[in-house]
Amino acid sequence: MAQMGLYASMSSYIKHLIELAEIIGAHENISHWAVSMRVTGKGDLIDRLKKGGDVRTATYEGLMRKFSQMWPADLEWPRHITRPSKSKDAA
Repeated sequence: MAQMGLYASMSSYIKHLIELAEIIGAHENISHWAVSMRVTGKGDLIDRLKKGGDVRTATYEGLMRKFSQMWPADLEWPRHITRPSKSKDAA
């Protein structure tokens, strides 16, 4: 994503969440607000992260599992982002 340069000072974990939201949003033609609602039940998560917000490790891991579960079968997962296993217990 070309915009990722704007987020150079953010942790790679936050960048991953933003990138996944942007990819799935573009694929499904929905806003980052709608992606946030689907993943967290709150529409402002991705916006807060883009503005420098942060999440706890457990929250990040849960969000990554949610993204993985909802990821469309016809969309390739980004190779540079480790995809969580299907099961929470599979670690």
